[in-house]
Amino acid sequence: MCKILNLNQKDLPPKEFISRQIIDLLTRVITSLYPNLKLQTVNIHIEHPADLSNGDFSTNIAMGLAKNLKKSPLAIAEELSKKINENLPNYLQITKTANPGFINFWLNNKALLNTVETIIKDKKTFGSIKANSKKKIMIEFTDPNPFKEFHIGHLYSNAVGESISRLLEASGADLKRVNYQGDVGMHVAKSIWGLIKKLRDEKISLNLLEGKSLVEKVKFLGQAYALGAEAYENQKEASEEMKDINYLVFVSAQNFLKEKYRWQPQVDYQQYISGKKYKLEQIEILYKNGREWSLAYFETIYKRLGTKFNYYYFESIVGEYGLKIIKEYLDKGVFEKHDGAVIFRGEKYGLHTRVFINQLGLPTYEAKELGLAPTKYKDFPYDLSIIVTANEINEYFNVLIQALSLVNPPLATKTLHIGHGVVRLPEGKMSSRTGNILTGEWLLDEIKKKVLEILRNSSSLKIKKNKIESTSEQITIGAVKYALLKANIGHDIIFNIEQSLNLQGNSGPYLQYTYARTKSILSKAKTLVPPAPATTTFPTGEDLCRIQFVSEELAILRLLYRFPEVVLLAAQNYSPNIICTYLYEIAQKFNSFYDKLPILKAAGGNRIIRLKITTATSQVIENGLRLLGIEAPEKM
Repeated sequence: MCKILNLNQKDLPPKEFISRQIIDLLTRVITSLYPNLKLQTVNIHIEHPADLSNGDFSTNIAMGLAKNLKKSPLAIAEELSKKINENLPNYLQITKTANPGFINFWLNNKALLNTVETIIKDKKTFGSIKANSKKKIMIEFTDPNPFKEFHIGHLYSNAVGESISRLLEASGADLKRVNYQGDVGMHVAKSIWGLIKKLRDEKISLNLLEGKSLVEKVKFLGQAYALGAEAYENQKEASEEMKDINYLVFVSAQNFLKEKYRWQPQVDYQQYISGKKYKLEQIEILYKNGREWSLAYFETIYKRLGTKFNYYYFESIVGEYGLKIIKEYLDKGVFEKHDGAVIFRGEKYGLHTRVFINQLGLPTYEAKELGLAPTKYKDFPYDLSIIVTANEINEYFNVLIQALSLVNPPLATKTLHIGHGVVRLPEGKMSSRTGNILTGEWLLDEIKKKVLEILRNSSSLKIKKNKIESTSEQITIGAVKYALLKANIGHDIIFNIEQSLNLQGNSGPYLQYTYARTKSILSKAKTLVPPAPATTTFPTGEDLCRIQFVSEELAILRLLYRFPEVVLLAAQNYSPNIICTYLYEIAQKFNSFYDKLPILKAAGGNRIIRLKITTATSQVIENGLRLLGIEAPEKM
């Protein structure tokens, strides 16, 4: 069993958590037994033992006290345990000691069953905590660039960002989702160059292309980008043409923004376009169409993934702000000129040098990011700004945050970059530059084909025909998101389609199937004669003390109460994989419970308890999946 809780006194959970109550209990007992001890010098550490036979909670505090008290850790543990057992709080059954100085705590039946009743009462809100109450957080994720395809890496960023968003919302934060997209830059110039060439070579008019479906237009854009990227690397004349187009793209973006949003330009890009080969009007038309096609297409994917962004930011705007900031701080020595460009000397800070304004006089990604931070803050004065990207640019963000600390120290301290791994396929990494790329939609559609095949060929199909499409979509999204989130987000992922759909393994569909099983049991319970007493409360008093749970019941009960702790830890560590680990463990325990014990046919009190355990487990799995951005179908 995986240890979920790992808390220190300096990082206290909310007061309603049992873990917090145990820390407070230990504090009082230590103060009572050792009044001359300065407790503030001691850190009380508490965790869940990996083996349930060692209790529900464990602490090694006696080892930390041994030096000051000049006693053996085991002797101190026994003194503390004895004192606690003399006057047990109403949630503990007993404490015991173990070598070399651990104190283990067992929860009593009342505490375990109270959790079940709380889950049933709180329903979808169970697990919500107030650790970040009133904290204003912006989180930026996904960030696909118009004129390029939405690849599997964007799918990963979306899964990570959406889940972290939901975790932070569950912890009480006032959160805004942000999408930052590169609508200017050399990638746009490459795509437009490729568009011009493809339209000419394939004898297709722009009007004909506009009449195609959105998916076809975006695919055409992706092909155009790959064509331009290859030519840029290998054809000198073509690369020079793209540099000219790049200037025209910046002016086209300004004109588009002025027309649509009444944007007031901050930088004069017109000075760069005199004598360029291509006409501005031609580039503007291609730019406007390609940008709108891309953004409309991205929205179809966001809807499919269950993400709604509050703010959209574009490089065309924030790049101008970044240029102004850099020019202002160039005179103050933060930046310096070098070979016709403007750079930041990161070596002064143990980092590396980055270019912020290139030799063409245009802002780089670094400059644009520098303009993005204050733009975000103006829209939503945040306490924390989280930026989720692939970890390939971790070093880049270290330089950026260092530069930001010199031009706007308060925003630098509020900025956190989270770098996730890269999605790989068995044959290697994807590349949009060469066109050897698998899109996010391709992966979703490929898995959905397999899901539909399984559902339609299943002899035990429990889904109505008119629900197959929607259910298959839920399973598809669940399979993809869970496969991406179950590992530590700092690690690269080799995506295996077959494993993502494995109903017998650690997969999204396995959790969804377990949830559907709980709903089936509860649905059948309503038809029992006599009907299942769903509202009947648990035994109390002496009857409660006499309950003897079997191991399969206890295994679930001793996991259910941990869910709020798991949510807290996952939110604090920005780690959806903690939720995945917990859900997989509780699903395993429930399926063992289901296989070995009668539920609907159990007698009297046993049936009441097992149905309530089933109800609570069902709710926790549903709540946990929701935090991962996964829907829970009631039938599978």
